[in-house]
Amino acid sequence: MPLVMTSRRPEPAKVAPKIRVESLAEIDHGGRPADRIHVPFRSLLKHKNLPHLHERGWTDSRGSGRRVFFVVLDHFSLMAFTGAVDALVTTNLVSREPLFETLVVSTDGEMAVSDLGIGISVDGDLAALQVRRGDLLIVCGGLRVRLQGLPALRSQLLAAHAAGATLGALWNGAFFLADAGLLDGHECAVHPDTRALMGERFPRTQVSRHSHVLDGNRMSCAGANSSLAMMLAWLRCDYESSVVDSVEEILGCDKSHEVMGAPADRDPTLPQALKLALELMHNNIDEPLAIEEIAELSDLSRRQLDRHFNRHLGASPSRYYLELRVTHARQLLQHSNEPIAEIAVASGFASISHFCQCFRQFFHVAPGKFRLQQFAR
Repeated sequence: MPLVMTSRRPEPAKVAPKIRVESLAEIDHGGRPADRIHVPFRSLLKHKNLPHLHERGWTDSRGSGRRVFFVVLDHFSLMAFTGAVDALVTTNLVSREPLFETLVVSTDGEMAVSDLGIGISVDGDLAALQVRRGDLLIVCGGLRVRLQGLPALRSQLLAAHAAGATLGALWNGAFFLADAGLLDGHECAVHPDTRALMGERFPRTQVSRHSHVLDGNRMSCAGANSSLAMMLAWLRCDYESSVVDSVEEILGCDKSHEVMGAPADRDPTLPQALKLALELMHNNIDEPLAIEEIAELSDLSRRQLDRHFNRHLGASPSRYYLELRVTHARQLLQHSNEPIAEIAVASGFASISHFCQCFRQFFHVAPGKFRLQQFAR
């Protein structure tokens, strides 16, 4: 039988059968009324949907939780800075409550100008900084940042260390931590152009060739591309893996040459037959294939297909297919003005009532209200 890689269309004389996999919600809960329960995502698609599952109003994504201070120096790397800030802002968006408050300070309280000549407003000046235990203070360096001791910065770094804060550095910001004696006996990452200077000036600091390093309550990265990786590694030390996985899914979707729709799609270790099954599902959302047909087209038995999905994706084929279609519907609700009835059809649901019931099970809200909430943001 030839492989089918495009959306299947019914013959004119027939009505394409709809596979009512949405009834899984009823089966999974012992036949209880499906509209009275909330069905969580089980597959890896939960990371993609986590930001949309929480029943809380839209809040300032800068947050009001653990404080993270960014000290921006003249000509700081804007890309490194935004990578680190984006990790925190996105974490706030996918968390039930904001976890971080991000604050930006400059040496004089005036607008800071980045390496690209773009200025950013700041929340205050270095002298007024009051760091306490549990805070994170990150020094933002850059290719053209002058590497010379700054007494005011040195004093604040020492005070932050004494208060029990975690200290971090972007690009060559580790120079200023080392200048304050706060990297003695610690390993750090720094831009390659700065390694020679660091080795000569601070022999008690171990300069790593890694792109980022976490060493106790010290963290550092070597450049623009590694700031996000550093922040994700730090987040994994203290926060729920599901939250961090979601942040990585959102911000790391374009790491590979081809941008895929789900984490599993980017996994090179997946069996080829499973990749084929996933492709068939992705290409046949509006007219869902029977699971038996997917198994046959993937050259697998139904039992083999079940094993592959449960092992690699954390859900049965039917369950994953349902979650994929619900995710597709959620994306259309967010980013299009299509009527809900048309979205239901485009997502492979037999009727609008089944679609609305199923969507409510996953997102705790009816499709129409979900769309209004997105517009209100």
